[in-house]
Amino acid sequence: MAELVDALGLGSSNVCCESSSLSTRNFKNLNFKIKMALPFTLQQLRIVKAIATEKNFKAAAELLFVSQPSLSKQIQALEYALGVSLFDRTNRKVTLTEAGEIFLQYTNRTLSLCEETCRAMEDLKNGERGNLTVGGSQTIGTYLMPRVLAVFGQKYPQITLNVQVDSTRNIARNIIDRHIDIAVVGGDVPSEWKKNLTIESFAEDELALIIPKSHPFANRKTKFIKKEDLYHLNFITLNTNSTIRKFIDTTLTQNEIETSQFNIVMQLNSIEAIKTAVGLGLGVAFVSASAIEKELELETIVVIEIEKLKINRRLSIITNPDCYKSKAFNYFYKELWNLKNNIKK
Repeated sequence: MAELVDALGLGSSNVCCESSSLSTRNFKNLNFKIKMALPFTLQQLRIVKAIATEKNFKAAAELLFVSQPSLSKQIQALEYALGVSLFDRTNRKVTLTEAGEIFLQYTNRTLSLCEETCRAMEDLKNGERGNLTVGGSQTIGTYLMPRVLAVFGQKYPQITLNVQVDSTRNIARNIIDRHIDIAVVGGDVPSEWKKNLTIESFAEDELALIIPKSHPFANRKTKFIKKEDLYHLNFITLNTNSTIRKFIDTTLTQNEIETSQFNIVMQLNSIEAIKTAVGLGLGVAFVSASAIEKELELETIVVIEIEKLKINRRLSIITNPDCYKSKAFNYFYKELWNLKNNIKK
């Protein structure tokens, strides 16, 4: 026990009672120091993440610029300290065990928080400079976000922007995990995640019905059709898993329109493909008004309105309330609200 006291830096062994037993005070100090000792290092967390990503020890070692034997020793030491196996090495590819999956979740969160800490210090040190990761759901990220990025890039060229375009669900998950700083999304955020996010109403996005310039409806004096006319059109849509597709179908159903009776001639996986198909006269489609400015200027399509029906979806700004808000974040947030005010006008 005396050697343990010396090893932990609690003082020499002769500070104990004459019986050589530890005093109550030293026991408390000993317990405190033992509890404070973590069974892993940040480098080991980085190694776990690299192996999980590469699914190969050699590739992970190359990614981190360390030798494979050194990496293997680190993992062996970590697994010994934790008392569990993190990786299944029986297959050709290294896979995570159940314990490894859980450990990786906390690893990602820990490393993200460390990166955020470094960014906060850099922000204080460098003033105007910084990095910012911005997210956008598919349509927003492709058609609306570039406007903000262009203005922001001109005003703050010293700030490095990283942009991620993905589904609303994935964007929200990345906000919670601190991989994205701020995002604009069009779909509904999963209800179980809303308590972990700040969600602010940003703008209304109209989903317009576009038809080919050659379509008979395009030559009418009044660009209105009745709800019943929808059943006589050939529709081009996104696939059934699309958030926008689900929103459109739900809105139409709420307005007593049976989407199951629509004549769907084509399902495509991108807005660009849909716009091209409509321009070629292959059918009609519902698309975001923000996505068709170029086509309306070139007059390759026509927007037609449905009598007594508007399809609008809410766009939202989402952030993580627990994350550090850098100067770069505040600058970008300001530009978003400037754009919102312009949209209102």
